[in-house]
Amino acid sequence: MCDKNSDYTSVLQKLKDWMMPLAMLTGGVFYNVFGSLAFLTPYLIFFMLLFTFSKLSPRGIRFSRLHFILLFIQLATGAVAYEALKSTSSELAQGALICFLAPTATAAAVITGMLGGNVGFLTSFTLLSNLGVALLAPVFFSIVGYNHDLSFWDSFIRIFAKIFPLLILPLLAAWVIRYTAPRVQEVMLRYSKIPFYLWSVSLVIVTARTVKALVELPQHDLKMEFSLAFISLFICGIQFFVGKMLGSRFDNRIASGQALGQKNTILAIWMTQVFLNPVAALAPSTYILWQNILNSYQVWKAHRREREALKKAV
Repeated sequence: MCDKNSDYTSVLQKLKDWMMPLAMLTGGVFYNVFGSLAFLTPYLIFFMLLFTFSKLSPRGIRFSRLHFILLFIQLATGAVAYEALKSTSSELAQGALICFLAPTATAAAVITGMLGGNVGFLTSFTLLSNLGVALLAPVFFSIVGYNHDLSFWDSFIRIFAKIFPLLILPLLAAWVIRYTAPRVQEVMLRYSKIPFYLWSVSLVIVTARTVKALVELPQHDLKMEFSLAFISLFICGIQFFVGKMLGSRFDNRIASGQALGQKNTILAIWMTQVFLNPVAALAPSTYILWQNILNSYQVWKAHRREREALKKAV
């Protein structure tokens, strides 16, 4: 009986290790089916964050010097990349700008928790990053954008309206539950693995939506498409690397890497389509694939380390 239970646990563990790559493969192959479920993504993100934030006390939201260093890097690199590439191609320059400028993904806290990182640090930076972008992105877009009909405040309100429901509401809901329904919070803490499975479902849908968008591009300039895909791959790798290296100096390697590297690509795509040249949206669209491939690898490696540690303990 014990052997059967052990075999069952082993199968589940292996399935969990490969869940995220399988989710991406499923979304990519069956993009026509799952691409139509994109309307579920905000709800999945809300509940992922609700479970993740249920572990976080309001006292855990603190800002440090590292937070502001990371925010400066996020904003400054976007401006530098745009200036460096604008003489080569406006689409390429705008694609690079948005890949750097895009705020930290609201779901980054989920991946940070899976990797054993500091969720409080990451959540604090996610708030700072998203609010910073809501305030400063309209300034960037007024300089380089195509849509000059929108004023600064119109731009700010439209961007903030996209950020608030996915970031602030689940945080507030988690804290309301913490102080008014502690038994509910206990149940949520007991099922702390749920965000991983919700993320896997979300990954199927996001991948399907990305592949569907790429397949259905109205015009095909292969050179530009490959250039935008390559620049987003390069920027993705650089941001994770710089975040981890900088975080190592402050004993916050995992959270810093996710803070700088894992982007709110859905918001980035929307901002590009509204405020910049829509062609440049291919950069954040492919960034989705690169960051999720990297996250899948990181989670797989973390699960493997956990399994090896358990074997040694036994």
